[in-house]
Amino acid sequence: MTDIYESIRRLFVPIRREGFPFIAIAVAAAVALGFLWAPLFWVCLVLALWVCYFFRDPPRVTPVRDGLVISPADGRVSLISHVPPPPEMNLPAVPMLRISVFMNVFDCHVNRSPVAGRIARIAYTPGLFLNADLDKASEHNERNALVIESGGRLIGVVQIAGLVARRIVGWVRDGDPVVAGERFGLIRFGSRVDVYLPEGTQVLVGVGQKAIAGETVLADLAGAEPVRLYRTA
Repeated sequence: MTDIYESIRRLFVPIRREGFPFIAIAVAAAVALGFLWAPLFWVCLVLALWVCYFFRDPPRVTPVRDGLVISPADGRVSLISHVPPPPEMNLPAVPMLRISVFMNVFDCHVNRSPVAGRIARIAYTPGLFLNADLDKASEHNERNALVIESGGRLIGVVQIAGLVARRIVGWVRDGDPVVAGERFGLIRFGSRVDVYLPEGTQVLVGVGQKAIAGETVLADLAGAEPVRLYRTA
């Protein structure tokens, strides 16, 4: 009986309240358009189910150890590079390790803190809505940047809007404490999250790898593991 209960519970993943208006609109459209033409009801109903799926907020099991950098987003590791951080973060204008995670419209879009620490700065920047998978999106797109002070280190996290995304939502403020894996915001309908780390940080993922927010270890600030190699099978 316990196994059956757990299986049923896993089917009903919590939905963020930010999704409720969109779900209500999709359901209302299904009812209204269904009176005009029955097939439209089913089209809109499928859309409503997809919106529910998009705004899901499943629990995650976060590895905890000083130095671990956890993925802030579900998606694909799209870029690993060494570039200066965005100017609005007020970090030194020297190259930092940047790991980018691209979220498509089927990924969970709840973002989580990559490290434990304190929010030292939040800076919102309006911009364009280019494909978030492009490198130049980090410079030109709408974005929301967070600087987290963690054990004397400054870690940058940038939520970047994409082609479909038009709204970045944040749930933390300047000075708030955060723990690794804690939810700090979401981006509606397709986007990217960049993590900026100090030079010398050991990367533990490869480009193209699937990342899970709050669970996948992206890097190690302490550099306690041997370098990993990757292959595609």
